[in-house]
Amino acid sequence: MQDVTLYNGVKMPIIGYGTLQITDRAQCEQCVTKAVACGYRLIDTAAAYMNERAVGEAIKQCGVPREELFITTKLWVQDAGYDNTLKAFETSLKTLGLDYIDLYLVHQPFGDYYGAWRAMERLYQEKVVRAIGVSNFSPERLVDLCMNQEIKPMVNQIEIHPFYQQTEALKVMEAYGVTPQAWGPLAEAQKHIFQDKTLVKLAEKHRKTTAQVVLRWHYQRGIPTIPKTIHKNHMAENRDVFDFSLSDREMDAIAAMDLAHSEITDHHSFCTAQQLNSVKIHG
Repeated sequence: MQDVTLYNGVKMPIIGYGTLQITDRAQCEQCVTKAVACGYRLIDTAAAYMNERAVGEAIKQCGVPREELFITTKLWVQDAGYDNTLKAFETSLKTLGLDYIDLYLVHQPFGDYYGAWRAMERLYQEKVVRAIGVSNFSPERLVDLCMNQEIKPMVNQIEIHPFYQQTEALKVMEAYGVTPQAWGPLAEAQKHIFQDKTLVKLAEKHRKTTAQVVLRWHYQRGIPTIPKTIHKNHMAENRDVFDFSLSDREMDAIAAMDLAHSEITDHHSFCTAQQLNSVKIHG
Protein backbone atom coordinates (compact mmCIF):
# COMPACT_ATOMS: atom_id res chain seq x y z
CA MET A 1 0.00 0.00 0.00
CA GLN A 2 1.32 3.42 -0.95
CA ASP A 3 1.00 6.59 1.13
CA VAL A 4 0.37 10.28 0.61
CA THR A 5 2.04 12.79 2.94
CA LEU A 6 -0.19 15.45 4.50
CA TYR A 7 1.22 18.95 4.87
CA ASN A 8 2.05 18.31 8.54
CA GLY A 9 4.22 15.32 7.60
CA VAL A 10 1.74 12.57 8.57
CA LYS A 11 1.59 9.73 6.06
CA MET A 12 -1.90 8.53 5.05
CA PRO A 13 -2.56 5.37 2.98
CA ILE A 14 -3.70 6.32 -0.49
CA ILE A 15 -6.43 3.66 -0.51
CA GLY A 16 -8.51 3.00 2.60
CA TYR A 17 -11.57 0.99 3.53
CA GLY A 18 -14.86 2.85 3.94
CA THR A 19 -17.57 1.64 6.33
CA LEU A 20 -20.54 3.83 5.40
CA GLN A 21 -23.90 2.01 5.76
CA ILE A 22 -22.38 -1.09 7.37
CA THR A 23 -24.47 -0.74 10.51
CA ASP A 24 -24.85 -4.38 11.55
CA ARG A 25 -22.25 -4.86 14.28
CA ALA A 26 -21.22 -8.41 13.43
CA GLN A 27 -21.03 -7.69 9.71
CA CYS A 28 -19.01 -4.52 10.28
CA GLU A 29 -16.51 -6.36 12.50
CA GLN A 30 -16.15 -9.07 9.87
CA CYS A 31 -15.71 -6.58 7.03
CA VAL A 32 -13.08 -4.49 8.80
CA THR A 33 -11.22 -7.65 9.85
CA LYS A 34 -11.26 -8.89 6.24
CA ALA A 35 -10.12 -5.50 4.96
CA VAL A 36 -7.13 -5.45 7.29
CA ALA A 37 -6.29 -9.03 6.28
CA CYS A 38 -6.40 -7.88 2.64
CA GLY A 39 -3.78 -5.25 3.39
CA TYR A 40 -5.84 -2.14 4.12
CA ARG A 41 -4.36 0.04 6.83
CA LEU A 42 -6.73 3.02 6.66
CA ILE A 43 -10.20 2.43 8.10
CA ASP A 44 -12.76 5.21 7.71
CA THR A 45 -15.73 5.50 10.06
CA ALA A 46 -17.85 8.27 11.62
CA ALA A 47 -20.04 8.85 14.63
CA ALA A 48 -22.99 9.14 12.25
CA TYR A 49 -22.28 5.72 10.73
CA MET A 50 -23.25 4.15 14.06
CA ASN A 51 -20.50 1.54 13.74
CA GLU A 52 -17.54 2.95 15.67
CA ARG A 53 -17.83 0.23 18.32
CA ALA A 54 -17.71 -2.53 15.72
CA VAL A 55 -14.75 -0.89 13.99
CA GLY A 56 -12.97 -0.65 17.34
CA GLU A 57 -13.56 -4.32 18.11
CA ALA A 58 -12.19 -5.33 14.72
CA ILE A 59 -9.11 -3.15 15.26
CA LYS A 60 -8.53 -4.73 18.64
CA GLN A 61 -8.69 -8.27 17.24
CA CYS A 62 -7.08 -7.81 13.80
CA GLY A 63 -3.55 -8.71 14.90
CA VAL A 64 -1.95 -5.62 13.34
CA PRO A 65 -0.13 -3.18 15.68
CA ARG A 66 -2.09 0.01 16.29
CA GLU A 67 0.74 2.20 15.00
CA GLU A 68 0.48 0.52 11.60
CA LEU A 69 -3.19 1.47 11.25
CA PHE A 70 -4.67 4.82 10.22
CA ILE A 71 -8.12 5.39 11.75
CA THR A 72 -10.43 8.18 10.63
CA THR A 73 -13.65 9.23 12.32
CA LYS A 74 -15.88 12.27 12.01
CA LEU A 75 -17.81 14.81 14.06
CA TRP A 76 -21.54 14.99 13.28
CA VAL A 77 -23.48 18.27 12.84
CA GLN A 78 -25.39 17.72 16.08
CA ASP A 79 -22.11 17.86 18.02
CA ALA A 80 -20.65 20.98 16.41
CA GLY A 81 -19.44 23.81 18.63
CA TYR A 82 -16.37 23.98 20.85
CA ASP A 83 -17.52 22.21 24.02
CA ASN A 84 -19.73 19.72 22.19
CA THR A 85 -16.85 18.74 19.90
CA LEU A 86 -14.55 17.97 22.82
CA LYS A 87 -17.26 15.77 24.36
CA ALA A 88 -18.04 14.06 21.04
CA PHE A 89 -14.37 13.32 20.47
CA GLU A 90 -14.04 11.66 23.87
CA THR A 91 -17.14 9.60 23.11
CA SER A 92 -15.76 8.45 19.76
CA LEU A 93 -12.38 7.67 21.30
CA LYS A 94 -14.01 5.59 24.04
CA THR A 95 -16.39 3.85 21.63
CA LEU A 96 -13.52 2.94 19.33
CA GLY A 97 -11.43 1.83 22.31
CA LEU A 98 -8.42 3.84 21.15
CA ASP A 99 -5.89 6.18 22.75
CA TYR A 100 -5.72 8.50 19.75
CA ILE A 101 -7.28 9.12 16.34
CA ASP A 102 -5.19 9.47 13.20
CA LEU A 103 -7.60 11.79 11.38
CA TYR A 104 -10.60 13.62 12.83
CA LEU A 105 -12.94 15.36 10.39
CA VAL A 106 -15.80 17.84 10.58
CA HIS A 107 -18.34 15.67 8.79
CA GLN A 108 -20.52 18.38 7.23
CA PRO A 109 -20.20 22.14 6.56
CA PHE A 110 -23.22 22.91 8.74
CA GLY A 111 -23.84 23.98 12.33
CA ASP A 112 -21.14 25.69 14.38
CA TYR A 113 -18.23 24.17 12.54
CA TYR A 114 -16.05 27.16 13.43
CA GLY A 115 -16.39 26.35 17.10
CA ALA A 116 -15.80 22.71 16.23
CA TRP A 117 -12.64 23.62 14.37
CA ARG A 118 -11.20 25.52 17.33
CA ALA A 119 -11.77 22.41 19.44
CA MET A 120 -10.09 20.27 16.78
CA GLU A 121 -7.09 22.59 16.81
CA ARG A 122 -6.85 22.00 20.55
CA LEU A 123 -7.10 18.22 20.12
CA TYR A 124 -4.37 18.36 17.49
CA GLN A 125 -2.11 20.47 19.69
CA GLU A 126 -2.69 18.05 22.57
CA LYS A 127 -1.58 15.23 20.19
CA VAL A 128 -4.67 13.07 20.71
CA VAL A 129 -5.26 13.40 16.96
CA ARG A 130 -2.48 13.19 14.40
CA ALA A 131 -4.30 15.20 11.75
CA ILE A 132 -7.51 17.21 11.44
CA GLY A 133 -9.64 18.02 8.47
CA VAL A 134 -13.09 18.50 7.02
CA SER A 135 -15.53 16.64 4.82
CA ASN A 136 -17.93 17.88 2.15
CA PHE A 137 -16.55 21.44 2.22
CA SER A 138 -17.04 23.27 -1.07
CA PRO A 139 -14.19 25.52 -2.29
CA GLU A 140 -15.55 28.76 -0.86
CA ARG A 141 -16.21 27.26 2.57
CA LEU A 142 -12.81 25.63 2.62
CA VAL A 143 -11.02 28.87 1.69
CA ASP A 144 -12.96 30.82 4.30
CA LEU A 145 -11.97 28.30 6.99
CA CYS A 146 -8.33 28.24 5.87
CA MET A 147 -8.06 32.02 5.98
CA ASN A 148 -9.68 32.51 9.38
CA GLN A 149 -8.17 29.78 11.55
CA GLU A 150 -4.78 29.13 13.07
CA ILE A 151 -4.42 25.65 11.56
CA LYS A 152 -5.62 24.78 8.05
CA PRO A 153 -7.41 21.50 7.40
CA MET A 154 -5.02 18.78 6.34
CA VAL A 155 -7.69 16.81 4.45
CA ASN A 156 -10.99 17.57 2.72
CA GLN A 157 -12.97 14.37 2.11
CA ILE A 158 -15.42 15.03 -0.71
CA GLU A 159 -17.43 13.19 -3.35
CA ILE A 160 -15.21 12.50 -6.37
CA HIS A 161 -15.71 9.98 -9.17
CA PRO A 162 -15.78 9.98 -12.98
CA PHE A 163 -19.25 11.57 -13.10
CA TYR A 164 -18.29 14.33 -10.62
CA GLN A 165 -14.61 15.10 -10.96
CA GLN A 166 -14.39 18.26 -8.82
CA THR A 167 -11.70 19.96 -10.93
CA GLU A 168 -12.13 23.40 -9.37
CA ALA A 169 -12.22 22.02 -5.83
CA LEU A 170 -9.00 20.11 -6.42
CA LYS A 171 -7.24 23.24 -7.68
CA VAL A 172 -8.32 25.16 -4.59
CA MET A 173 -7.16 22.39 -2.27
CA GLU A 174 -3.80 22.26 -4.00
CA ALA A 175 -3.41 26.03 -3.59
CA TYR A 176 -3.98 25.74 0.17
CA GLY A 177 -2.02 22.54 0.72
CA VAL A 178 -5.13 20.54 1.64
CA THR A 179 -5.10 16.86 0.61
CA PRO A 180 -8.28 15.65 -1.12
CA GLN A 181 -9.78 12.29 -0.27
CA ALA A 182 -12.58 10.81 -2.37
CA TRP A 183 -15.66 9.35 -0.78
CA GLY A 184 -17.89 7.46 -3.20
CA PRO A 185 -14.92 6.98 -5.58
CA LEU A 186 -16.98 4.38 -7.47
CA ALA A 187 -20.03 6.70 -7.61
CA GLU A 188 -21.80 4.43 -5.11
CA ALA A 189 -22.51 2.19 -8.13
CA GLN A 190 -24.85 4.80 -9.61
CA LYS A 191 -25.44 5.46 -13.32
CA HIS A 192 -24.42 1.85 -14.07
CA ILE A 193 -20.77 2.81 -13.63
CA PHE A 194 -19.58 -0.79 -13.67
CA GLN A 195 -21.22 -1.33 -17.07
CA ASP A 196 -20.12 2.00 -18.56
CA LYS A 197 -18.83 1.37 -22.09
CA THR A 198 -15.75 3.57 -21.71
CA LEU A 199 -14.70 1.92 -18.47
CA VAL A 200 -15.51 -1.60 -19.63
CA LYS A 201 -13.36 -1.10 -22.73
CA LEU A 202 -10.43 0.09 -20.63
CA ALA A 203 -10.91 -2.74 -18.14
CA GLU A 204 -10.82 -5.33 -20.92
CA LYS A 205 -7.69 -3.78 -22.40
CA HIS A 206 -5.81 -3.83 -19.08
CA ARG A 207 -7.35 -7.11 -17.90
CA LYS A 208 -8.71 -5.39 -14.83
CA THR A 209 -12.18 -4.73 -13.42
CA THR A 210 -13.99 -1.47 -14.10
CA ALA A 211 -13.62 -0.63 -10.40
CA GLN A 212 -9.86 -1.07 -10.65
CA VAL A 213 -9.73 1.22 -13.67
CA VAL A 214 -11.64 3.92 -11.79
CA LEU A 215 -9.46 3.61 -8.69
CA ARG A 216 -6.34 3.74 -10.84
CA TRP A 217 -7.71 6.92 -12.44
CA HIS A 218 -8.06 8.44 -8.97
CA TYR A 219 -4.54 7.33 -8.07
CA GLN A 220 -3.03 8.92 -11.18
CA ARG A 221 -4.84 12.15 -10.30
CA GLY A 222 -3.17 11.99 -6.88
CA ILE A 223 -6.43 11.46 -5.01
CA PRO A 224 -6.62 9.07 -2.02
CA THR A 225 -9.81 7.00 -1.94
CA ILE A 226 -11.93 5.01 0.53
CA PRO A 227 -13.93 2.49 -1.52
CA LYS A 228 -16.50 0.39 0.33
CA THR A 229 -17.49 -3.19 -0.29
CA ILE A 230 -18.60 -6.07 1.90
CA HIS A 231 -17.06 -8.70 -0.40
CA LYS A 232 -13.53 -9.89 0.32
CA ASN A 233 -12.69 -10.51 -3.34
CA HIS A 234 -13.64 -6.93 -4.18
CA MET A 235 -11.60 -5.65 -1.22
CA ALA A 236 -8.56 -7.36 -2.72
CA GLU A 237 -9.32 -6.09 -6.22
CA ASN A 238 -9.83 -2.50 -5.06
CA ARG A 239 -6.32 -2.24 -3.64
CA ASP A 240 -4.69 -4.05 -6.55
CA VAL A 241 -4.26 -1.01 -8.78
CA PHE A 242 -0.52 -0.38 -8.67
CA ASP A 243 0.63 -2.78 -11.40
CA PHE A 244 -0.78 -0.99 -14.44
CA SER A 245 -1.24 2.56 -15.66
CA LEU A 246 -3.61 4.54 -17.83
CA SER A 247 -2.27 6.53 -20.75
CA ASP A 248 -2.98 10.24 -21.17
CA ARG A 249 -5.57 9.38 -23.83
CA GLU A 250 -7.27 6.93 -21.47
CA MET A 251 -7.26 9.48 -18.65
CA ASP A 252 -8.83 11.98 -21.06
CA ALA A 253 -11.52 9.46 -22.01
CA ILE A 254 -12.55 9.17 -18.36
CA ALA A 255 -12.31 12.94 -17.94
CA ALA A 256 -14.93 13.27 -20.69
CA MET A 257 -17.44 11.44 -18.47
CA ASP A 258 -17.68 14.40 -16.07
CA LEU A 259 -21.21 15.76 -15.49
CA ALA A 260 -19.82 18.55 -13.28
CA HIS A 261 -22.48 18.06 -10.62
CA SER A 262 -23.46 15.52 -7.99
CA GLU A 263 -26.38 13.19 -8.42
CA ILE A 264 -25.84 11.75 -4.93
CA THR A 265 -25.88 14.76 -2.56
CA ASP A 266 -26.12 18.45 -3.44
CA HIS A 267 -24.48 20.32 -0.58
CA HIS A 268 -25.48 23.64 -2.15
CA SER A 269 -29.18 22.84 -1.73
CA PHE A 270 -31.16 24.22 1.21
CA CYS A 271 -32.95 20.85 1.30
CA THR A 272 -29.63 19.15 2.05
CA ALA A 273 -28.94 21.65 4.83
CA GLN A 274 -32.38 20.98 6.31
CA GLN A 275 -31.98 17.23 6.05
CA LEU A 276 -28.49 16.99 7.56
CA ASN A 277 -29.29 19.41 10.37
CA SER A 278 -32.33 17.28 11.21
CA VAL A 279 -30.38 14.03 11.59
CA LYS A 280 -29.79 13.28 15.29
CA ILE A 281 -27.44 10.44 16.21
CA HIS A 282 -28.11 10.60 19.95
CA GLY A 283 -30.67 12.01 22.38
